[in-house]
Amino acid sequence: MSTTLTATPVLVTGAGGFIGSHLTEALLAAGARVRALVHYNSRNDWGQLERIPAEARGALDIRAGDIRDPHFTQTLVDGCEIVFHLAALIPIPYSYLAPGEYVDTNVRGTLNMLEAVRRAGARRMLHTSTSETYGTARTTPIDEAHPLQGQSPYSASKIGADKMAESYW
Repeated sequence: MSTTLTATPVLVTGAGGFIGSHLTEALLAAGARVRALVHYNSRNDWGQLERIPAEARGALDIRAGDIRDPHFTQTLVDGCEIVFHLAALIPIPYSYLAPGEYVDTNVRGTLNMLEAVRRAGARRMLHTSTSETYGTARTTPIDEAHPLQGQSPYSASKIGADKMAESYW
């Protein structure tokens, strides 16, 4: 990470996950002021952020909430210049049992984040995706020209989220 992030207010959604927690840690090390969203739960569990040493949390503002709530996302983004959007509902097998939850979280939640970023005037939002959007590889290596194939409700919802982000770009 570049030191150009010194004191830059950034938001990381999905910060309690494996990748989100490592990104949060790297941003803190680069000097950014990080607001980290973890999915609300009744245990007040921060997921993988729990492992960040207390002394490294000086510029870390952890918020528990849900990207499906457009009012919450607006207050979450306010004051942030850059948003790293990693939040998503991910277990593929569960997507067959509750596809609506995946659409609500991955598509509508991404839409809520995009709108919040637009309204807040943040400089940039980086949206993350998954290789699952390509389905079974038809060619290797897989590149961005590979056809999209929603092989599960999860992958279809991530394709929808990607296309929402693309439309805002």
